[in-house]
Amino acid sequence: MSKKVFLKGTLILACTGLISRLAGFFYRIFLSHSIGAEGMGLYQLALPIQGLMAALSYAGIQSALSRLISAKLTLHRKKDARFSLIFGTVAAVILSAMAGFFLFENADFFAKAVLKEPKTSDLLRLIGFTVPVCAIHACIDSYYYAQKKAIVPAAVQLTEQAVRIGASYVLYLICLRESRPVTALIAAGGSLAGEIAASLVSLLAITFYFGNCHFSETDVRTCRTFSLAKEIFGLSFPISLNRILLTLLGSIEVVLIPQMLLRFGLTASDSLQIYGIFTGMALPLILFPSTLTASASVMLMPSVAELDTLGDLKKIQKVIDQTFFLCMLLGFLCGAAFFLMGPFLGRLLFHSSTAGTYIRYMAFVCPFLYTNTMLASILHGLGRPGRCLVHNISGILVRIFFVTAVIPVIGIRGYFYGIFLGELLLSLLHVKALKFPYRQSDNNRL
Repeated sequence: MSKKVFLKGTLILACTGLISRLAGFFYRIFLSHSIGAEGMGLYQLALPIQGLMAALSYAGIQSALSRLISAKLTLHRKKDARFSLIFGTVAAVILSAMAGFFLFENADFFAKAVLKEPKTSDLLRLIGFTVPVCAIHACIDSYYYAQKKAIVPAAVQLTEQAVRIGASYVLYLICLRESRPVTALIAAGGSLAGEIAASLVSLLAITFYFGNCHFSETDVRTCRTFSLAKEIFGLSFPISLNRILLTLLGSIEVVLIPQMLLRFGLTASDSLQIYGIFTGMALPLILFPSTLTASASVMLMPSVAELDTLGDLKKIQKVIDQTFFLCMLLGFLCGAAFFLMGPFLGRLLFHSSTAGTYIRYMAFVCPFLYTNTMLASILHGLGRPGRCLVHNISGILVRIFFVTAVIPVIGIRGYFYGIFLGELLLSLLHVKALKFPYRQSDNNRL
């Protein structure tokens, strides 16, 4: 693994993520003022369904492609790497189109029976169109991540965010001009426009790149399609299963929170508002510093996969130790800042003292939240998604317990306690799994 290339890629993605999240903050402030806390709650309520459709279709393939292509490039099998991308992308688009169509046709069912909120049905229909579009640029990005080339994914990310914000604002102006109510649909419409733009940029970039590489039909013939399919789906299945189960459990959690707040004594409107303030205002701010860790994790997975392919165990252990130390340091520093400045930031950015209180509560989660992203990336790079699955399920089950048992007694604070203990447990399990990961044979890996 070239340290220089890794740091360059991480820096590019971090700067891009910083710009994107800064824009996203102002975007969320705009949404909080235009669609209100209830509208934010409805939009956030619908997003886990998009995550579920992604997990069912392309998410596992995307992660599998990043690891698979990295391993093939390490062994200088460039033709196989290119064809892997083409095959994986086509498969992902087909599966995601099926998932999107299913969601579109059954939007009313998901809104009423799953989310328990009929107002989300139109949002879900728009999301149905978004899913297959996302698959295109997600898979193409994985090819560049495998090569540790972050320029194209960075450009795609900025394009997506810029178009998303611009389209949402245009839809907002149209609603005002035509005297229509401004709803969460402007956010969903903006998201769809952004994903379309991102996919177009990705397709143009990869077409130009493959053109320069003189990729031909002969290359396709040299690749064993059946063997490749087995390889891709063999890697993607445990990752997809991981994401499906996590999304399902996360969706259960999302649905339960407003219901448990009702048991606490709040009205339906107040429950949605509280959930909207937490997920749409406080949580994005807490996640802002994770721009750095998220960027590094994207570059880290193919890099660890490369080291694993070469059998460089000492360097992998060094990467694990350095990653843990730096992420915990970042988490403690950011957590202290959020605790001290939470109320001020809530009033300044969102004109909400409630948001400030929630930011202060979530400050204690920062060290574990940022660290878990990186440790999970290392486990995936080592080909151990099953272990990640077990750990993540354990963490979410802790949170669900607090949602069902504690929120009805003490309110939304019960959820914060659950998040803290869930993330703490997740960190401990990840560290334990990575402490002596090489004493087991590959056959014993989960």
